[in-house]
Amino acid sequence: MRSVFVFPAGERAETIASLDQHLPQQRNPWTLAGNLYIDIDDEQTGYLFSDWDPDDVAVLEAAVEHHPSWAVQIDVSGRIDGIAEVHQLVALLLEHGGVATDDYSAHPWTLQEIQSGTVIDGLRFFDFRTYHELHREY
Repeated sequence: MRSVFVFPAGERAETIASLDQHLPQQRNPWTLAGNLYIDIDDEQTGYLFSDWDPDDVAVLEAAVEHHPSWAVQIDVSGRIDGIAEVHQLVALLLEHGGVATDDYSAHPWTLQEIQSGTVIDGLRFFDFRTYHELHREY
């Protein structure tokens, strides 16, 4: 599984309502096309930041100008490429601001950076192919 964490601007209840509207009749987790598993994670009752490097948390906090206490976690099945699906869902969740992170860089990505294909440290958002090329062991 590959993971993306989305930190939408706005309230948790607004994000849940949006997911309920776009992915009706499901929750815990929501799914998209049976290959993306979407859930809310938090520090109080979940595992948010439990395995994050403290420097990565600090970069995120600087990007959103506070310490987020919850996030939308998207787990992507290895059965699919997932790029289009992740981009579609992240665009919905970041419609009103916020950032997303992925397994491949510590950069908190804005929707504008994601949609424009911005390259940071040689990678785009959710750029697992390039990441694996750069980290291939010979």
